[in-house]
Amino acid sequence: MSEALVFHDQVIAILPKLRVQALALTRNRAAAEDLVQDAVCNALSAQDSFIPGTNFAAWMHRILRNRFISNLRKRRDTTDIDDVPSSVFATDAAHEDRLALKELGHAMTRLPADQREALVMVVVHGMSYEALAQATGCAVGTAKSRVFRARRQLESWLLGERSERQAPRPQIRAERLLDEPSPLHS
Repeated sequence: MSEALVFHDQVIAILPKLRVQALALTRNRAAAEDLVQDAVCNALSAQDSFIPGTNFAAWMHRILRNRFISNLRKRRDTTDIDDVPSSVFATDAAHEDRLALKELGHAMTRLPADQREALVMVVVHGMSYEALAQATGCAVGTAKSRVFRARRQLESWLLGERSERQAPRPQIRAERLLDEPSPLHS
């Protein structure tokens, strides 16, 4: 089988994962499809620069991410998550499941973009931390940290905990304030 056919087969095989990543980045189905199409065109035109035997998925995800950033720089246009149909986030499920998915979708939109992207790539795509680091151009430790922070923040929001993990400030009892002399009266 020629290298060109293998390359095209790899492109076709990764399309579903690229669509998920694109939707996570754009939060708009039409924009996500356009982004995937642009990324595939870029990959096909740069096919000669891909080194066989290296991580094809990371290479493609990097192209998609770079294309997304380039598009943002050109347009500076954003889409509100409320414009995305709820059917994108949920399937037919029990009422509680739909509510949980809706709450998760809302919480995901509150995450910083780098954390959301890292979480989607690792959890949804099953990408390794090394592949994530390569695809996003960061250190492996940074990739792990982004996923950890995203998971911790989602857990905090979904369980209704404080967003900052610090102990509450102690309350000073009124009697103690009245018993202690004020520095102004000394």
